[in-house]
Amino acid sequence: MAGQFEATAEINRPIEEVFAFLSDGTNDPKFSPRVQAITKTPEGPTAVGTVFTSTVKDAGMKTGRKFRITEFEAPHRIRWAETSKNIVTADEGGYDLESTGPGTTKVRIFNVLEGHGIGKLLVGFALGAARKDAPAFGQRIKAAVEAS
Repeated sequence: MAGQFEATAEINRPIEEVFAFLSDGTNDPKFSPRVQAITKTPEGPTAVGTVFTSTVKDAGMKTGRKFRITEFEAPHRIRWAETSKNIVTADEGGYDLESTGPGTTKVRIFNVLEGHGIGKLLVGFALGAARKDAPAFGQRIKAAVEAS
């Protein structure tokens, strides 16, 4: 079983600033407490093919994650796919950004979670937790961008 969760936030920053912050995936720990560490390869600006490698902690367990950027259209759209082999993965995800006025941006984030092996039994729990946290997740993104 696969399923999607999403969050939205209205951020008091111009779309270009929000896009720059979110496209630098190394900012993820600033709004996602599950991300313990993250690196980017290759060095330089994020583009299609950039890979972010992270260590995350979910339900008390640490796992390694790798995400490859699959679409990158400044300043409106970023897409990724998880390439790591975990029991639950975000097979696709992304950000959609829309300017909503001078200095304000609406951001939508989504992830499609997929279970693999025993993860097929656990993905429903992961989706439930992600959907429950989605509004707070959107607000953490807003707070992190506005604080930068």
